[in-house]
Amino acid sequence: MRNKLYPDVKKASAYAIVVNAIQIAALAVIVLYVLLVDNHDQRLLSGIVVAAALMAGWGAVIDIQEALRARRRERTITELETTNGQMDALNLKLRAQRHDFLNHIQVVYSLLEMGEGQEAADYLERIWAEFKTVSRVIRTKVTAFNALLQVKSAACEEKSIAFDIDIQSTLDGLPVPPWEICCIIGNLIDNAIDVVEGSRDARIVLTVRESVRGFTFTIENNGEPVPEELRERIFEPGISTKGEGRGMGLSIVRSTLAEFGGTIELAQGEQTAFVVAVPRKGATETI
Repeated sequence: MRNKLYPDVKKASAYAIVVNAIQIAALAVIVLYVLLVDNHDQRLLSGIVVAAALMAGWGAVIDIQEALRARRRERTITELETTNGQMDALNLKLRAQRHDFLNHIQVVYSLLEMGEGQEAADYLERIWAEFKTVSRVIRTKVTAFNALLQVKSAACEEKSIAFDIDIQSTLDGLPVPPWEICCIIGNLIDNAIDVVEGSRDARIVLTVRESVRGFTFTIENNGEPVPEELRERIFEPGISTKGEGRGMGLSIVRSTLAEFGGTIELAQGEQTAFVVAVPRKGATETI
C-alpha cells in the first residue's frame, strides 16, 4: 500500500496530462469553429465556450487540490524529519550515558575502596544531575515526544530558562500521530521560549494530564501577557505578538488539532497558558 505521506506522482501526472489535453482540445475546437464556419450559430458557439470554461475550471480545481495536498505532505515530511532528528539526539544521549555508566561505577567503587566515602558521595551527586535531566523526560510511551522534551529542555537550559515538566500520562491511546503532537507542543514551547527569553526568573511549565475522556497539555510561561486586543484573534492566520509576517504557528496548531477533534485555548491569568485538549479515540463527549 502506498504511503500517504508521499505524493502519488503517477496519479498526479496522469491527471495533469488528461485535464490539460482536454482543455487544449476544447480550445482547438473553438478556434477551428470560429475560423472555418462562416455562419456562426450563436447558441452553439455559446455552448462550446461554456463547455470549455467548465473544463478549464475543472482543471483549475484539480490543480489547486493537488497543490494543497502537496503542501500538506511537504509539511508532514518536514515534521517527520524534525522528529527523527530529535529522536536521534535522545538516542545519542542515552548511548553516551550507557557508555559512561560503567566508568562511573568503577570510579565510585575505587573511591569506596580507598575509604573516600564523602568523595564518592560528591561524585555520585554530580553524575546524578546529568542522569536526572534525561530520566525526567522519559515518562511516556511516545519516544518522539520524549525526544522533543529532551531537545526543549536542553534549549531552555542554554538560555537560562527554567523548564518544569509534570507528566502524569504515558500518552498511550493518544489519537494524534507522534510527529503531529511533537509539532503542536514543540511550536507552543518555542513560542513560550520567545516570550520569556532574556527576562528575569524565566520559567516555562509543561503539564500533561490524562482522563477517561482524553488528554490535556498545558504550556505556561511567566513572560509578558498576550495583549488584550489580540486575545480573541490570537489563533487567526497572520495574528502575532512578534511582528508583521509572523503568527502562522498558532493557526496551524488549531487546524491540526481540529483534524483529531482537539482544541486549543488561551488562559490568561497570573501566567499565560495555552491549553491543548485531545479526546480519546471514540470519545463522544467534548473535553
